[in-house]
Amino acid sequence: MPEGARHLQNIHPLVIHFPIAFLNGAALFYFAAWVSKKDDFAKTGFWVLLLGALSLAAAVGTGLYAERGVMVHLSVREKILSPHKNFMIAASVLCFILTVWAVIQKPFPKKGRTLFLVLLLAMAGVMTLGADYGGRLVYDYNAGGNACPQPIKFVR
Repeated sequence: MPEGARHLQNIHPLVIHFPIAFLNGAALFYFAAWVSKKDDFAKTGFWVLLLGALSLAAAVGTGLYAERGVMVHLSVREKILSPHKNFMIAASVLCFILTVWAVIQKPFPKKGRTLFLVLLLAMAGVMTLGADYGGRLVYDYNAGGNACPQPIKFVR
């Protein structure tokens, strides 16, 4: 295992960046398809959405598995970890709906296209909020690593 990964408490931090990149990329491709009316952007958006959905499933799975072992103070668990989990589960539900919708009407739904794009933006927004909480867990409270003594209490 690489030296930096040896300090991790779990593998969740190794997989989380893929859904962030893929799903935001899918949103960009779908919006490019909508603006330009080019099918190539829609086809690319479709495949990037599928990759994002698969990687999001891995990220949520590793996150749920890792949750109990995250060494943070109960106040951090309540104020930061719980909202992180809730936002990411909500993003996953939206992603699942969008992915199923895109598979049924591939590559870009013709019926309800505006709603599809709005939900895509909502998913990206919810995921961004959840990722912000996740970043705070790592960088403010050392969740998942062994760089400083645990548990660190929640501070504003």
